[in-house]
Amino acid sequence: MDLIDDDTPALGNNAHDFTVSELTGAVKRTLEGEFGRVRVRGEVGRVVIARTGHMYFDLKDDRAVIASVSWKGQVARMAVKPEEGMEVIATGRLTTYGPQSKYQLQVDTVEPAGAGALMAMLEARRKALAAEGLFDSARKRPIPFLPQVIGVITSPSGAVIRDILHRLADRFPRRVIVWPVAVQGERCPADVVRAIQGFNALAPGGPVPRPDVLIVARGGGSIEDLWGFNDDAVVRAAAASDIPLISAVGHETDSTLIDHAADLRAPTPTAAAELAVPVRADLLATVASSGARLHRAGTGAVQSRDQRLRDLSRALPRAEALLATPVQRLDRLSDKFAGSLRALASRKALDLNRAAAGLRPGSLRREQRTRLDRLSSLGERLSPALSSGLKRRAESLAALRLSPARLKADITRQRAVLTPLTRRADTAVRTRLTRASDRLESFGKLLGTLGHGQTLARGYAIIRDADGKPLTRAAEARKAAHLTVELQDGALDAMPIAPQARPRRRPRDPEPGQGSLF
Repeated sequence: MDLIDDDTPALGNNAHDFTVSELTGAVKRTLEGEFGRVRVRGEVGRVVIARTGHMYFDLKDDRAVIASVSWKGQVARMAVKPEEGMEVIATGRLTTYGPQSKYQLQVDTVEPAGAGALMAMLEARRKALAAEGLFDSARKRPIPFLPQVIGVITSPSGAVIRDILHRLADRFPRRVIVWPVAVQGERCPADVVRAIQGFNALAPGGPVPRPDVLIVARGGGSIEDLWGFNDDAVVRAAAASDIPLISAVGHETDSTLIDHAADLRAPTPTAAAELAVPVRADLLATVASSGARLHRAGTGAVQSRDQRLRDLSRALPRAEALLATPVQRLDRLSDKFAGSLRALASRKALDLNRAAAGLRPGSLRREQRTRLDRLSSLGERLSPALSSGLKRRAESLAALRLSPARLKADITRQRAVLTPLTRRADTAVRTRLTRASDRLESFGKLLGTLGHGQTLARGYAIIRDADGKPLTRAAEARKAAHLTVELQDGALDAMPIAPQARPRRRPRDPEPGQGSLF
């Protein structure tokens, strides 16, 4: 080791004096000129996205950390965005940040450090989305049996759309609306989200028909090619779709997160078309078979019931046998009807004569005179009663020592009240007398119609005993010693005739259709 003597002049006294900005600029030029573009492998540390859209994150290993930055445009073009704990290979340019005297890596692209890391990140994202319930089977909707309109979200220039249209034409032609999207690269997630939300925003019955089912389709590829369908936004849009969605991304062995969020997963795009519609020929055959079975079943049921009806009808008796007894009963009753009607008329006429016997002109006149006398008596009593009432009122007023003017006013008021009452009383008496006279006249007419005189005029006679009492039974007439027969124009004396033996009645011939019991 060389020792420097204290008297030796200090080294660097003749060196150039740099300003801080000059020195940081020189370091920046040297660093960028020496390294240029580099690829750095490391683990992603903290990740911060500023409000401007720039991304700041750390790359580290077990011994060092380097700050990294990606500008807004670079972040938008990244197929895989760095996440904390992810092992990546970052490609960019090494530069410095003078205000803080630090160097940093300006990253253009980020790619996972191997498929294992990418799958680990995919598994972590799947678990996080599953924990939110986006993959629950209860959220999934059934696919319509026969949709009228099918919306397809895929690239318009690939073989996928041709396979889907060809398969739909073979099975059951339907109307197809294609929403073109990028199925790979940084535009893929945004395009797919926009297509799903756009189809759901269509109004039913609008100029553009709203699809009944959606198919998100893409051909096979590597995990990096299919990475856009593992994006959080794509998975959430598929889970939130009101239109049932079929996922057909990749081949049968490929798996993406949209497959878990979709209502139905198809192994291939062609299989998605098969799941969307049934086979038209099979439906026609099924309908024809069902129609034939229905026709055979209906014909057999009608024949079976017809045979059953025939069997039951043979066990029923003939209509003539069922109606014979009621017809015979009707004939017997009709024969008795005329005699019963005549007997009823005779009995009612006798009852009428008995009721009219008590209606005599003399009794009706006496009743009329009694009613008239009573009305006259009431009319005569009314006027003195009114006069006495007025007199009592006048005496009461005189006792109260009222003034002549007030007394005159009260008398006038009472007279105004009593005058209509008097008129109403006279009208009521005349009305009652008129009604009684009309009633008496109607009684007289009724007596003239129903009296025994009219009955005698029709050919009837009244038989009386010696005391003048009317006789109504033959037994009473036989017991009487003397009889009087009253006719219309007078009375005749008669003697009762002794009863004679009645001749024996000839047996009545049996009714037609009935045999004799003897």
